Amino acid sequence: MNTSESSAPAPESRVTTTELPDRLSTDPRSPHYLRQWMERDIGVRFNGQERVDVEEYCISEGWIKVPSGKTLDRHGRPLLIKLKGGIEVYLR
Repeated sequence: MNTSESSAPAPESRVTTTELPDRLSTDPRSPHYLRQWMERDIGVRFNGQERVDVEEYCISEGWIKVPSGKTLDRHGRPLLIKLKGGIEVYLR
């Protein structure tokens, strides 16, 4: 049995770095939107609690933006509020 065939590295088509960006947005119109990171499953823990409704975050400034209920802005998009506190971002 030839072992050199089984040790060949598999090609990587996804982002290989595990360092997450300091600021990331889910809105494609934002300058902080990065499509290659949106393909990954990113988790956000805010003040010790898992949040699944985060639209944007900034680790260095310590804030997240989340929708404010069913309220819409004048363009028909969810109205976002900024919450400040401890943020932990990780890959699931």
